Amino acid sequence: LEEVMAKQGIAVAAGRREAVDRLDRACAAASGPFPRARLSLAGALEEGLARRPALAVEEEFAAALGRSRVADAASGAAGIGPHRSDLVVLYAEKGIAAGSASTGEQKALLVAILLAHARLQREIRGETPLLLFDEVAAHLDASRRGALFAELLGLEAQVWLSGTDAGLFAPLSSAAQFVAVRDGTLAAECP
Repeated sequence: LEEVMAKQGIAVAAGRREAVDRLDRACAAASGPFPRARLSLAGALEEGLARRPALAVEEEFAAALGRSRVADAASGAAGIGPHRSDLVVLYAEKGIAAGSASTGEQKALLVAILLAHARLQREIRGETPLLLFDEVAAHLDASRRGALFAELLGLEAQVWLSGTDAGLFAPLSSAAQFVAVRDGTLAAECP
């Protein structure tokens, strides 16, 4: 059992490392009004894969799982593995962890990561994914809101923006379809 878990766990950790490395490069290459985010993974398996061959890390992981079997059975969960890893986000320009940034900076970092991911998906797959932003306009100042709208229009993607203040979306009046939800039904709306 531990060998199967280790093999699959290392595959998950290695795949995540590759995905986060790609997204980190996309974030680092981004320019514009949103802060640049730098991304990495913090976890024992990822740290092991950065220093040693995958097979060696897999063998160590299988042995560690074997040693923790009794404790894991008692707790009802695995205490080690790729599910214990964390995504680390750094605000590049300030050199601080996202957790130490202001709430507004954290939201701007998240938007920057989502935009970088959309651009990366377009590069990899040849098409931009459908994007859904819930109440994002309410959390950005007018300058960043305008910049977000410009970025989204530049992606040439299907984007859904939701919000309770239709006025925040007025800059999109000539480029977007507006829909309102009233009494449980959808209705076309003129901005």
